[in-house]
Amino acid sequence: MTTLTEKGARMTDQPGPGDLVVLVPAAWKEVFRSVPREFFIPDSVQAGPMGDEPSYWVDRTEDPDRWRAAVYADTTLLTQIADGTVELSEDTVRTGAPSSSSTAPSLVGEFLDLLDPYPGDRVLEVGTGTGWTAALLSERLGADSVTSVEVDEQVSKVAADHLEAAGYRPNLVVGDGLAGFPQGAPYDRVHVTCAVREVPFAWVEQTRPGGVIVAPWSPVQVRGHKLRLRATGDQAIGRLHGGTAFMMARSQRPGYPSPQGESRESEARLDPMVVTSAGPGLEMVVAALLPGVVVNGIGEGDDRVGLHDPVTGAYALAVRPENGGAAEVTEYGPSDLWSEMEAAYLAWVGLGEPELERFGLTVDAEGRQVWLDQPHNLVR
Repeated sequence: MTTLTEKGARMTDQPGPGDLVVLVPAAWKEVFRSVPREFFIPDSVQAGPMGDEPSYWVDRTEDPDRWRAAVYADTTLLTQIADGTVELSEDTVRTGAPSSSSTAPSLVGEFLDLLDPYPGDRVLEVGTGTGWTAALLSERLGADSVTSVEVDEQVSKVAADHLEAAGYRPNLVVGDGLAGFPQGAPYDRVHVTCAVREVPFAWVEQTRPGGVIVAPWSPVQVRGHKLRLRATGDQAIGRLHGGTAFMMARSQRPGYPSPQGESRESEARLDPMVVTSAGPGLEMVVAALLPGVVVNGIGEGDDRVGLHDPVTGAYALAVRPENGGAAEVTEYGPSDLWSEMEAAYLAWVGLGEPELERFGLTVDAEGRQVWLDQPHNLVR
């Protein structure tokens, strides 16, 4: 069991490791007790919003009690912006794009519970981050059973220091985790800590038949879903287990370049608010019928929907007039994305407006296929 260093010692009236235990599944409580989160958090971080409270900057040297309260709160802590090209500070955090963090403990627990490793299992972790989840896995399975891949060399170095201080030495690799780490394959479990739009087949290839892949899957927009797949050898099949939001894997960030070429104006057949007020099951039909297209607005009940294809550069924006009537559509590029969005929505209605939980995913060498209720019932 890990012990706290003098720097990590705490008073009995301050928050500490035990405060996280109530947030996590029963099977992981002792592990969370044994691996204090504070070992893996920098002195200065941005604490994410909780409920109606806004995010806030906290510095251990200036206010150690507030820092500790943030560390042992159920909130995500931002630890890097702009891929490390800009130093994290109270000023820069307002303008820099988040690129690394320590995920909220309850969400960490949910993903580890879905992973459900057995004693003796070998785990590939994609995205070392601060090193905390690598330590949790090491505590559960033994550090020799854990390989963690991080794309950012500096992030990996800091995580190695954190893990060393906490007493864990898993195999740390600097590289693109979307390629996995074939040198250590096969793995019994693959634990992914960054969102992906497309699930790499490399993960399937490197997972032992019967093994499990758990990842945040965000095929359509920033918000995504907890995905659990079971490998069968030449493919992996699984379902969604509720919503989530993670930073996108760097090589799968869609980018948002300015629209190019002449614009086209038209009127929409479909009210954008019908789309933005639809259930999350619509996202799965969009993912199936508009693969790779980024959609902004689903589930937000807004008066507009934006679509962008990062590959072709196609762009569409449909805006509902304030007083109702036909929405105005502006499009650029080689395809009519709004017409495709309307067709996807009507296809979802034609299926009976199924809820998210009825959908699943199959990943094989040809890519991924979305299905409804059963793997043979593909959404085409």
